[in-house]
Amino acid sequence: MEIKERIAAKLKDAMRAKEADRLSTLRLINAAIKDREIALRGEGDGGELSDADVLAILGKMVKQRQESARAYEEGGRLELAEKELAEVTVIEEFLPRQLDPSEVEAAIKAAIEKVGASSIRDMGRVMGELKGKYTGQMDFGAVGPKVKDLLG
Repeated sequence: MEIKERIAAKLKDAMRAKEADRLSTLRLINAAIKDREIALRGEGDGGELSDADVLAILGKMVKQRQESARAYEEGGRLELAEKELAEVTVIEEFLPRQLDPSEVEAAIKAAIEKVGASSIRDMGRVMGELKGKYTGQMDFGAVGPKVKDLLG
């Protein structure tokens, strides 16, 4: 089942169960997907998103909410931080399992080998390979420095 279809099904389930917080988060996910589709239509791409595109949107939503939760915690607004983290939990249901550090390391080494990278100049190709294969499964902000260390 496609991710968008799973989200729609979970949205209906949340409506039936009258789960207001969960429903709100699922609607936010749907809105983000629709916004991206509309933007693509404006660019003349037909407006259809692939599962990889949806995973990228979900990953971005998780990262935004984690940053907001951190800011709320620092500001002493724990109830808002909890709300953000609850949204993260709902969004993560649709993301694939995150790779553990040893799996990330192995994936980086395999990507370097596959593209034949030998210097820091090849970093873009390595990151492209990783993004194509592991979107939603690793934090590319944290992966970049690791790739740089292995190539540098």
